[in-house]
Amino acid sequence: MSLFQVIFTPTSAAELSRVSRDAQLQILKEFRTLPRKVLTSNLDEFGKLEREGRVLYRLRVGDYRIYFEPHPLGVIVHRILSRHTLKDFLFRSGLKMGEDEALQQNPQFWKLIESAEKRENIKN
Repeated sequence: MSLFQVIFTPTSAAELSRVSRDAQLQILKEFRTLPRKVLTSNLDEFGKLEREGRVLYRLRVGDYRIYFEPHPLGVIVHRILSRHTLKDFLFRSGLKMGEDEALQQNPQFWKLIESAEKRENIKN
């Protein structure tokens, strides 16, 4: 297998550092199987959010949602958000649909992703 990297943006690394040590270990453990799933294009098991040709995938780990996208070197992890934070976000948005569909259609979610990218100057 070729080299595979999990690249955390500064924002996602900071979010990871704020969760409990047990949750950190659980999240990082999930990344062990990620290379095989991503490299074999087996991304159907992940949530998928699309907007203007851009695709983000969601990995659920316990109470956390990890939003990432494929990258030539592996994957870029953009955000690590608490499920409870997302429920609050969806409730405040007044959207009555599935989590992925609601986020995909909500411009505030994409602003959340893009604001970190602009600050961090992330490029594929």
